[in-house]
Amino acid sequence: MRIPTLIALTLSALAPFAVAQPDASSIGSTDGSKVAYPIAAGESPKLVFLTILGEGEGLDQLREASPNLEIISVRSRAEAMELARAHGVDGRLASAEFIEAAPNLVWVQSTSAGVDRYITIEPLMETDRIVLTNMRAVHGPTIADHSFAMLLTLTRNMRVHERNRAEGTWGSPDARRGIALEGRTMFVVGLGGIGSEIAQRAAGFGMNVIASRRSERPTPEYIDYVGKPDELLEMLGRADVVAIALPLTDETRGQFGAEAFAAMKDGAYLINIARGPIVDTDAMMAALDSGKLAGACLDVTDPEPLPEGHALWGYENVVITPHTAGSAELTSERWWALYRENVRRFGAGEPLLNTVDKAAGY
Repeated sequence: MRIPTLIALTLSALAPFAVAQPDASSIGSTDGSKVAYPIAAGESPKLVFLTILGEGEGLDQLREASPNLEIISVRSRAEAMELARAHGVDGRLASAEFIEAAPNLVWVQSTSAGVDRYITIEPLMETDRIVLTNMRAVHGPTIADHSFAMLLTLTRNMRVHERNRAEGTWGSPDARRGIALEGRTMFVVGLGGIGSEIAQRAAGFGMNVIASRRSERPTPEYIDYVGKPDELLEMLGRADVVAIALPLTDETRGQFGAEAFAAMKDGAYLINIARGPIVDTDAMMAALDSGKLAGACLDVTDPEPLPEGHALWGYENVVITPHTAGSAELTSERWWALYRENVRRFGAGEPLLNTVDKAAGY
């Protein structure tokens, strides 16, 4: 492609309003998809959906998407309790008390990818009547970008260069040689929507990419090998960078402890953009202290928020961000596209996107 053409395409992509709106069907998954309220052909039952969105925040779009839904905006869980006749509910309004009081309820839409809060709600988890859906894959592109921003901060010594800039110094003895990612191995632990986006970017950097997941699916062309969870320790020993993209479940809680860190390559880097409790913080700090870990990139911590004075704040080779990896305009657009599409599908009696496997916890 000629350079002028490439520049023109780049400028076009950056122009205001030039970016196509996200397609919910390409974001959400139909794996294990379920219909929450079956509707026969020709029927148009009046269903009630409760949302925490206020007037002017998209309610008109929701009502246009599904005319047979009575969409009611409520401001609190207490107010939702007065409308327990609802058939569907925004997950932020879902409490054990509400679910027990809602005999018609058949759908809860989580507004986050992780559902660790929901799996503690016994009335929700113990019934097959209520379908739970989530926002997995919505945050993928932004979180993947953030993961590499944190990683490159360490591998390219950006903290040293930024300090030199602030001091007006051109270079310094501590500006050691950076590390190139090309040819190194990235292990993505949890090849879901977010993990897949991280893997694609790793391949773009010329890295060898391996990954793990439970499901049996074709291996994407940008990944060299996909293993199963029971191969974790062996695969850790092959990786220069380990990116955790797992859901928090009883099985994954504390999975990265002393044994996992001992299995890793000396001088490996850790990225955790999943949930803090998946990593044993004391074991991670011990690996940092010993040099087993060259650095850690953490958007989540345990405890969270990380309290003032915690030892992790003092590590020069640790990047910490306050659980903000998914925050971006693109994420908001993808979130809204999926939320609106699931409301439409619910009102039409169609299979919902991103149905959660309650037994698996994600």
